[in-house]
Amino acid sequence: MSQQAHHPNRCVILDHQFPSRARELGPTRAMTRMALNNHGWRSDIVEDIVLAIDEACQNIIRHAYHGECQDPIMLHIELNNDVLVIVLEDRAPTVGPDCMTPRALDDIRPGGLGCHFMRQVMDSVSIGPSPTGQGNILRMIKSVS
Repeated sequence: MSQQAHHPNRCVILDHQFPSRARELGPTRAMTRMALNNHGWRSDIVEDIVLAIDEACQNIIRHAYHGECQDPIMLHIELNNDVLVIVLEDRAPTVGPDCMTPRALDDIRPGGLGCHFMRQVMDSVSIGPSPTGQGNILRMIKSVS
């Protein structure tokens, strides 16, 4: 039986791979926004999701790859019934789950609030090693019903 038969309400919204460079983030935000807008969700929800993905990509560039490079970031977004599943995968050295621990909100300084934002917008955020043995997978889940 095909995988599609197991998941009749599963819909791939976006599959996009791009080099780990800041200049790729604008086009990725636009592409993601357009793909999400095709599903009729409120614009504030779409913008929150786009910004959470952007924050995650910035963290991959800055912290996983330690700066811009040609190595890939793979973005996969699918809708499974009324649950949006966002997967970002990289080929950087494996990081521990503590890398997603945000700093204290009262530690006032620029940057570093992306993890807070992602956790606030999404129902769940988790990171783990890629099953390929190289890289990391960041999974964000959001109920959109």
